[in-house]
Amino acid sequence: MHKKPDAPARVLIVDDDPGTIRLLGKIIEDFGDIFFATSGAEALAMVRERQPDLMLLDAEMPDMTGFEVCETIKRDPIFADLPILFVSAHTDMESETKALELGAVDFISKPPSPPVVRARVRTHLNLKLRTDQLHRLASVDGLTGIANRRSFDTTLEEEWRRTCRAKTPLCLLLIDVDHFKRYNDHYGHQAGDQCLRTIAAALAGCLHRPGDLLARYGGEEFAAVLPACSLDDAAKLAEKMRQAVAALHLPHAASETGAEVSISLGAATLSLGCQTKGSDYPTWSGACPDSQDCHGGIAALIAAADAGLYRAKAAGRNRVVLAASAA
Repeated sequence: MHKKPDAPARVLIVDDDPGTIRLLGKIIEDFGDIFFATSGAEALAMVRERQPDLMLLDAEMPDMTGFEVCETIKRDPIFADLPILFVSAHTDMESETKALELGAVDFISKPPSPPVVRARVRTHLNLKLRTDQLHRLASVDGLTGIANRRSFDTTLEEEWRRTCRAKTPLCLLLIDVDHFKRYNDHYGHQAGDQCLRTIAAALAGCLHRPGDLLARYGGEEFAAVLPACSLDDAAKLAEKMRQAVAALHLPHAASETGAEVSISLGAATLSLGCQTKGSDYPTWSGACPDSQDCHGGIAALIAAADAGLYRAKAAGRNRVVLAASAA
């Protein structure tokens, strides 16, 4: 789940009683962005749309119990780390134990005590903040400062599942620095490292949507994950990236295709039920994966973008090529 480090905390209150929602909202109103749901189904939709940092969840609701909501969330790898704090009139050991076994982080009894609610919400938001900070540190490439391969793999899987649910397109760019081995051999590895840092900054400067991700894919290769993006728009972005690197005018005396550093790019798309009629661009038409094993489809998308990159290199490099097929 993507969130800026300095963004306010997002807390979702779920209860079928409007009075309880108003009370809890008033108690923690200064903790950040507070929003609410009055049913289990609405809560699940809110989790996907708003991606809260903490959920206060009632145990007993008419359509789905809080236990069922918690269990559903914890089964989804995208949202499994969401801290859930039960707020319930049930004070028996069995209910509290069940909530904790399902993955809840805490349990508060009704009627809620304002000091207790504030203390526990503050504690779990602070823990979530520290966890997010550790995740960010673990997801950054040490050389270039952009996302690393681990972050790329995680994000691509998350966006794949999201695009399969929402039937929105997902595009992938694979980017390779042309003749980079020759650059390293000619200028040395320190110069090569600086070259990669400069290129990464130029590529990152081309991305402006919050959900887009630029990552170091490996060596001199980069990748961009572009959710809810048409292949037309991805192709325009790829060309913008190519031009941004060309505008750096980095000398490359050892290049076989020019005197300056350039990049080659391959683009592919996944589109389920949203292809424009008559579109010239191919789309992935595989079935929406209901199971958690979606790695075959992800591999196909990567393979398609890689095929486009291969064709860009074969055609002379320093160009963008759209994949012939994502299947």
